[in-house]
Amino acid sequence: MQTRLLGNTDLNLSVVGLGTWAIGGGDWAFGWGDQDDDQAIAAIKRAVDVGVNWIDTAAVYGLGKSETLVGKAVAEIPVNDRPLIATKCGRTNAGNGQIGKSLQRDSVIAECEASLKRLQIDCIDLYQMHWPQPEEEIEEGWETLVDLKKQGKVRHIGVSNHNVSQLQRLQNIHPVASLQPPYSMISADVETEIMPFCGQNNIGVVCYSPMGKGLLTGSFDATRARELSEKDHRSRDPRFQSPQLEINLEFVTGLTVIATNLGWTVAELAIAWVLRRPEVTSAIVGARRPEQIQQTAIAGTRVMSEEVAGEVQRLLIQRSEAFASLDGIEQARV
Repeated sequence: MQTRLLGNTDLNLSVVGLGTWAIGGGDWAFGWGDQDDDQAIAAIKRAVDVGVNWIDTAAVYGLGKSETLVGKAVAEIPVNDRPLIATKCGRTNAGNGQIGKSLQRDSVIAECEASLKRLQIDCIDLYQMHWPQPEEEIEEGWETLVDLKKQGKVRHIGVSNHNVSQLQRLQNIHPVASLQPPYSMISADVETEIMPFCGQNNIGVVCYSPMGKGLLTGSFDATRARELSEKDHRSRDPRFQSPQLEINLEFVTGLTVIATNLGWTVAELAIAWVLRRPEVTSAIVGARRPEQIQQTAIAGTRVMSEEVAGEVQRLLIQRSEAFASLDGIEQARV
């Protein structure tokens, strides 16, 4: 497994990190359906066994459940083998499975203390503001993270889902160690402005959903999309519904040909494509069962050539043209 230094920190992260959004279960607004807790714990342990040295989680994933499972799993791993842990604040439990938004000082401090308890640790390796919401509170939230760092509650501080303007505002207070944006073949907006800014300012990028929430695994099809549980937020995502779904699946068909010629899986191809960017420190790969991370961790050894990247780019252009045609049809109906 390759490792890369995260921004201005001393954290050498494996280029594949374990994402724990899905193991939070389905009993909250952005869940992934029911989850077997024992399988989740086994997945975390297997990730460490195959070379993954850091775990990404968040207080809001399952409204604390994901952090609790991470804490249980890590406690069962020998001390010298335990992974680094990154978690997030800014999303709170609003009751009835819904989430609140707060970056006020007292709320962030309370979240940090609760996360430390659930994770069964004394210090969080990377603490991140989950979303820049409410936007008028991002400076207060960031100043609180700076104080938590000074107190030794967290080692390094970063953000998730922030744009360049917001990053600049925070940089004026304290250097931002990392940014966690969504980034994949089907969600690449950050390439235009955000990634170059991060590269110029030594802000490490740890991207989430590199496999497009499962669309880019090569194992997702129309039947599986129809069978998504109501507890799975993807059942409400337009990318998993007609007509976008058909375009995305056709795109994956093309990726399958490229991956097969390389002796790779589509998932490995998708992760390697993300990791081709020099600004990217690590790709956060979700796993709900041990065999999933066993299969995807190998992507941390893959290096994509310019030739293969060009083949993928041709498919991306075809996908964009298909979406443009779709927009034209929709406009004609209006």
